[in-house]
Amino acid sequence: MKNAIIVLALTVVLSCGGCTGDVPRYNSDIGDTVVTIGALILTDNGFAELHGRRVGLITNHTSMVGEHHLADLIHRSPDVELVSLFAPEHGIRGMGDAGAEIITETDPGTGLTVFSLHGDTYKPTPEMLDGIDILVFDMQDVGTRFYTYINTMGLAMQAAAEAGIGFMVLDRPNPIGGRVEGFTLEPEHTSFIGMYEIPATHGMTIGEIALMLKDFPLLDGMDGLDLTVIGMKGWSREMLWPETGLEWIPPSPNIPDFETAVIYPGACFFGSVTGNEGRGTMEPFRLVGTLWGDPVALAADLNARELPGLRFEPATYTPQSIQGMSTSPRLMGQTVHGVRIVVTDSYVVRPMEAGVHLMHAF
Repeated sequence: MKNAIIVLALTVVLSCGGCTGDVPRYNSDIGDTVVTIGALILTDNGFAELHGRRVGLITNHTSMVGEHHLADLIHRSPDVELVSLFAPEHGIRGMGDAGAEIITETDPGTGLTVFSLHGDTYKPTPEMLDGIDILVFDMQDVGTRFYTYINTMGLAMQAAAEAGIGFMVLDRPNPIGGRVEGFTLEPEHTSFIGMYEIPATHGMTIGEIALMLKDFPLLDGMDGLDLTVIGMKGWSREMLWPETGLEWIPPSPNIPDFETAVIYPGACFFGSVTGNEGRGTMEPFRLVGTLWGDPVALAADLNARELPGLRFEPATYTPQSIQGMSTSPRLMGQTVHGVRIVVTDSYVVRPMEAGVHLMHAF
């Protein structure tokens, strides 16, 4: 099975321009949107695919269609009944700390119940799905296996299959393009942080992951799922986020910009050791360090390794509690010595390889 999944992931990214250095660099000054996301296609079609149906929307703050949130647009539609909302990690407004429990609450805009899928349960319960004909999933992912939104989606797909209701995914770009890197997850390490035997950076959009979960037995009980994926227009796999023309909305508090998403997969290694991965600063994942590091020596060592697309600068910093970003960062209040990671060429960065070099250098 593991080999089958690896083959699938590699097939999906066969045209991966993001993995090579001979692709024209992106134009960060693109003014007009060139990619039409699934949510906009659904909206422009008057929600025809949802007419007469009772809808549960799995969403967060990234589910914007122009200047409007998708929940508000569906709620206003006379042909669709929006029954309830479901929130992933970080909550429906995207302000919760990483791993923090999210509570069930009432959405002030629609007055609907927002069921938490990151608290007492990660999976919609039968009671939550009562009175719903179809679940719709729309939120921005970052292209990394251990970013939990794809796991929220998979468990919700499983719940929909068990309840005999439909499931719709509104596709959005993978911001780091088609790059595939890192080992596949070993089954004995499965958790909500990592549920699927796919590479750490998988090269797929969230809609493609949904199709994979439907067609390959990574989760039980998917055979009878009525799955619809509303794809994008104008998108191609070699695109990095700035080429899409879409506005960057931080998908979680500590992924404030595209460059952070590029280095996030490798910098995450420091979240599992006795160091700090930049949480508690305004440069999460761009700063990494330990209590014992030598910033000048570390920067010199890492720069001598000539890691593609990256430069390293000496850095000393003190993680602090920052409301809305990280309230209890690792090594809070202590002086941390390390490096600042500077992205010089997003197309050639190999974040997982860089993460291994970072760990080795320290």
